[in-house]
Amino acid sequence: MSDQIPLPIQTMYAELVERAHLGGMVTDFDPAGTFVKKTAGDRGYWYFRSPMTKGERHDRYVGPDSPELQKRIAEHRSAKDDYKQRRALVSALLRTGMRGPDRKTGQILEALSTAGVFRMRTVLVGTAAYQTYSGLLGVKLSRAAIMTDDLDLAQFKTISVAVADRVEIPLLDILRRADPAFEAVPEVFAPGGVCRYALGDKYRVDLLTPSRGPDDESPVSLPALQTDAQPLRYLDFLIDQEVHAAALYGAGIAINVPAPERYCLHKLIVSRLRVQIQESQAKARKDLQQAGELLTILCDHRPYEIRDLWDELNERGPKWRERAAEAVGLLDTAMGSPIAREKLEKLVGKVTAAPRMHAPNR
Repeated sequence: MSDQIPLPIQTMYAELVERAHLGGMVTDFDPAGTFVKKTAGDRGYWYFRSPMTKGERHDRYVGPDSPELQKRIAEHRSAKDDYKQRRALVSALLRTGMRGPDRKTGQILEALSTAGVFRMRTVLVGTAAYQTYSGLLGVKLSRAAIMTDDLDLAQFKTISVAVADRVEIPLLDILRRADPAFEAVPEVFAPGGVCRYALGDKYRVDLLTPSRGPDDESPVSLPALQTDAQPLRYLDFLIDQEVHAAALYGAGIAINVPAPERYCLHKLIVSRLRVQIQESQAKARKDLQQAGELLTILCDHRPYEIRDLWDELNERGPKWRERAAEAVGLLDTAMGSPIAREKLEKLVGKVTAAPRMHAPNR
């Protein structure tokens, strides 16, 4: 069961998140430039307009309008890089028992963040994102210590196009700043496409994007990141309305992660897609365990969000409902306790998987 993190430590983590993201703006944007707000549809987006150089100036994407971003913009001109203070915050948080990424993952995240990958609203998904939920939710998560040898990054194609900006160098070159041994892994059935980068068989970075329309596994270009990505079903539910976080490495790395309530319900869905081989079955168990641990917390702390997102999930169609219900039925075994399932059903009602239809014998 998860333990509450003392309020002063929660406050310390929230301060690190704010400082890390403000520090990124200080590094990325010259104080001599200006921030301008543009409107697309009914939403506002901020861009940084660089000083005039050789008769040219450029607009760089900052992010969607929000009170938090407005505050950072207001503080940008007077803010100073407080690298040493942020290092001290990270060290203090790690001493409390909170977990950060391993050294290799931390180096990669740092290179990605410095290059502006997360500024383009790329979302870190998977176990590396799960680690940040201790700080965001104010609890110690037993599953947050799980080590991983891969990193998953996701971005909407629509956002990749709409930001009208891009990282300065291709993604492979960004990763090579963390480790020169990174190589692109070409797609077997799509010559020229690259959705994965790897350090031999020791570590890999996968690029993902939500699948739209008819099933098609062809790589999708993400122009803002200068790479391709693998389209996946159900991913749009996960990375919608991402939240800011900080990875506990170095001076705190400014990243984006899925909202934790979306993460746990998405894990229920994908756990039912990983049942073919032994390796995927192990991942399915981890999915269920992470989902269950988050549900035991969020059903108490964010009940309205869980209920609303459960309704959204069920409204997306019969496959969504079927897979989510099957996963809920497996939570007791995965967690060794009925608590997660009981808390969810107290909010949304009894969850029962519909019987599968089998073709008649011929």
